Amino acid sequence: MDIKQAAVTTAEYNIGDIIYHDQYDFRGVIIDVDANFEGDDEWYDEEAEVKAPKDAPWYHVLVDEETTMAYVAEQNISTDSSTDEVIHPMINDVFIRTATGKYRPRQAIN
Repeated sequence: MDIKQAAVTTAEYNIGDIIYHDQYDFRGVIIDVDANFEGDDEWYDEEAEVKAPKDAPWYHVLVDEETTMAYVAEQNISTDSSTDEVIHPMINDVFIRTATGKYRPRQAIN
């Protein structure tokens, strides 16, 4: 009997990581991670960034100096090495900023 294993997708980034969007020139903090695209197919067809793969990680990001959240594909982001604080109205509700400038979730995540 053949046992087929499902492909395991590993996200490169974690909740609390500060990222930079390579195409849209913004930075932000990851608030949630989807192993695969979980958005609306209509949105994907019209808006998705250069048709990023649906079977790769996607991230919900609090956008710096905005009041919005972005849904971004892993292929379009990189680590932001800046130590500048991310300014967003929800940031203090969700995260505690450590002395090293990292963001740690206020509550344990299931």
